[in-house]
Amino acid sequence: MSKFGDYLKTKSFRVNLLLIVVTIFAVVLITFFSLSLYTRHGEGIPVPQLKGLQIEKAMELLKDQGFEYKIDSVYVADQQPGAVIEQDPDPGTNVKENRTIYLTVITRLAPPVSLPDLTPYTYREALATLSNYGLKVGDTIYKPDIARDRVLEVRFSGQPIAAGSKIPKGSKVDLVLGNGEGATEVDIPDLVNQDLDAAKFVIKNGGLTVGTITYQGPITDSANLVVVAQMPMKTDSLSKTPNGTPINLTVTQGKKN
Repeated sequence: MSKFGDYLKTKSFRVNLLLIVVTIFAVVLITFFSLSLYTRHGEGIPVPQLKGLQIEKAMELLKDQGFEYKIDSVYVADQQPGAVIEQDPDPGTNVKENRTIYLTVITRLAPPVSLPDLTPYTYREALATLSNYGLKVGDTIYKPDIARDRVLEVRFSGQPIAAGSKIPKGSKVDLVLGNGEGATEVDIPDLVNQDLDAAKFVIKNGGLTVGTITYQGPITDSANLVVVAQMPMKTDSLSKTPNGTPINLTVTQGKKN
C-alpha cells in the first residue's frame, strides 16, 4: 500500500494522469466537431410562415424554397376552405433543404353525417344532440301538440327528413315543435271496413275517444269484428271535429280468414 502511495507522489504519475485527461478532452472535442460537421449544425433553411395561407400559395412558396410537402385535410365549420391551419415544423425552424413540411388544410367539402333521431327529445335536448353531430338548428316551427317544445318533425331544405339520413356536416335543420296546447280540431278518420281493434287505435292516436259501440247481427267471434258505420263520419262538408270528440261505432261479425 505504501509503494502505491509513493507512486502517486511521483512525477511519472502526474505526467501520465495529465496525458489521460488531455486525451479524453481531445476525444470529446474531436467527437463534437465531427458530429457538428456531419449534421451541418447551425445551418439550414428557415421554415416559412404558412398558417393562414391558401394551400395553393403555400405549395408555391414551399416549392420555390426547395421543400417537399404532404397535405392532410380537416373540416372546420365557419372557416375559410382551402386555408392552412397547422404546419409541422413550426415557422422559423431551421431545416435541411428538401425537408418534408406537413400541412393541415380546411377541406372544401363537408363530410356527410347521419341525422340523429330527435323525435323523443325536447328542443334543448335536440340542440345539444345536433351540436355533438356537427349540425345546427335553423328555423323552429310550432304546431298544436300537448307536449310543449317536443320535436315532432325535422326538416332539411324545407322537406321532412328521416333519422339516419346523410346530410353535410355543418348543415342547418328546421325543427317542428309542439306548442303545448294541442289541436282544437282534428281530422275525422275513415274507419268503415276496418277491424275494431285497428279503428280503436286510429281513434286514440288521432286525439279522439272511443264512444258507444253498437253490435249489428249475431256475434260469434268477438276478436273478429268489422266497423260498418261511424258517427260522426267524414263527409265533403265535415272533415274535422273538436279534439277529444267520441266516435260511435257500429260493428258486425267479420268474415273468417
